[in-house]
Amino acid sequence: MKYLIWIIRTFTGLLFILSGLVKLNDPIGFSFKLEEYFSQSVLDLPFLMPWALTIALIVVIVEVLLGVMLLLGFKRKITLWSLLLMIVGFTFLTFYSAYFNKVTDCGCFGDAVKLTPWGSFTKDIVLLILISVLFLGEKHLQPLFSRKTNRIIGGATLLACSGLAHHVLHHLPVVDFRPYAIGANIIEGMRIPEDASKPVYEYTWQFRANDVDTLLVTYGDYPTVQGEFIGVTTTLIKEGYEPPIHDFTIERNGQDIAPELLTTEKLMMIVAYDLSKSCNKAFSNLTPIVKKAQDKGYTVVGLTASGLEAQNIVKTQHGLNIDFYFTDETVLKTIVRANPGVLVLEKGSIQQKVHHNDLHQLNF
Repeated sequence: MKYLIWIIRTFTGLLFILSGLVKLNDPIGFSFKLEEYFSQSVLDLPFLMPWALTIALIVVIVEVLLGVMLLLGFKRKITLWSLLLMIVGFTFLTFYSAYFNKVTDCGCFGDAVKLTPWGSFTKDIVLLILISVLFLGEKHLQPLFSRKTNRIIGGATLLACSGLAHHVLHHLPVVDFRPYAIGANIIEGMRIPEDASKPVYEYTWQFRANDVDTLLVTYGDYPTVQGEFIGVTTTLIKEGYEPPIHDFTIERNGQDIAPELLTTEKLMMIVAYDLSKSCNKAFSNLTPIVKKAQDKGYTVVGLTASGLEAQNIVKTQHGLNIDFYFTDETVLKTIVRANPGVLVLEKGSIQQKVHHNDLHQLNF
């Protein structure tokens, strides 16, 4: 039992640390995921949506801290009960996501590791079992160091997590796991290989003949059967290949001009998913940068999900001589964790990407 507890203790502690650090690298992304859970179409807790980022930060820092405390064997009762409460909460959310097909990516490991809803739920069930075993072998959870040393390590962990959180909130994630990372090519990211797997669907057909209903199952072909067609139910059996970037568009008057813009040799994109929530001062700082880029032959465009009125207000207030185009809000949030942020591209390849606090880093 002693050795089993050591193995479980190490595995569980490291997993909580890894999971927490990946989300702490991108707490804004995790807060977007929490907003999905809090929305009216899921848990219907809209009053929590303004607090999503705060909750996200608390959860991920506590997750890392609990993992460290478990490894240290420090405050074992508080640690075990906290781990249990946290994993019960995660298990509820992942079960809800899987059973009701809501929030199909729980964000357990941020954008680093994608899990299916049922895969996330299974992972949480395993952790729930492992934590229950730790309760049974609690007496074997002996501290690694003295109380003073454990407190110092715990305090240092809290300070380090707080420092990392402050950095990524005011800049960009330290590691970018999304398909819009520097060096990625958006055109290539949208390409579907010729030999890519296709989705497989199961069709359940219902026919009626002589007042008797008959059900037939096929995988695409219309069945040859006598009787009146009543209806058909389609079920996805196997998902096909989905490119890393599958929803990127730049719309002007209802037409997608992304293919045209992405072939431009010198392109600067100012991304602001919601102009009403953008940092107003940032646009004033962007005005001279935009002019310099245009003087050097760059095509400069703005991408936003905001309407024409909000676009005109920003352009007028700051003398911003660019055209804004529509792109889906979720896509813009994925492209850059800043509102606004700036990307410099060359024929679809992302050369630079900066937060509005780091505009001085732009080099062109």
